[in-house]
Amino acid sequence: MSDDPEPSPAPALEWRGAFTNDELNALHAEGFGHRLLHDDWLAQVQRHSLGWVCVRQSGRLAGFVNVAWDGGVHAFVLDTVVAEPLRRQGIARAMVAEAVRQAKAQGREWLHVDFDPHLRDFYFDACGFRPTDAGVIQLRG
Repeated sequence: MSDDPEPSPAPALEWRGAFTNDELNALHAEGFGHRLLHDDWLAQVQRHSLGWVCVRQSGRLAGFVNVAWDGGVHAFVLDTVVAEPLRRQGIARAMVAEAVRQAKAQGREWLHVDFDPHLRDFYFDACGFRPTDAGVIQLRG
């Protein structure tokens, strides 16, 4: 009998996976470094999203990406986040790949993403997005 701990099960990825507001708010706060909020993610994704990808490990929400859409041919990757212990293992790339696959399967023609500069290599090299001209106006400081 070995004293080595059992290995953790592989993270399970699911399109339109179940989650609670509390667990997504906690993951979002950890991943984006802000205080814990009490957003109603369930209502938000039901109202505005084509879908979303959840990753669970040992029953715990460990990853999330939202695919919002305009009701037509454009979809948007938002809120890509992976729990700290599972980062740099390809989970975010797998979530984005599933988002791409699902958006394409549902007839969308374009999948957009915007991101902070430090994520450029991830989205362009690992996920296959290409640069495009875009603009933004900050509405709140």
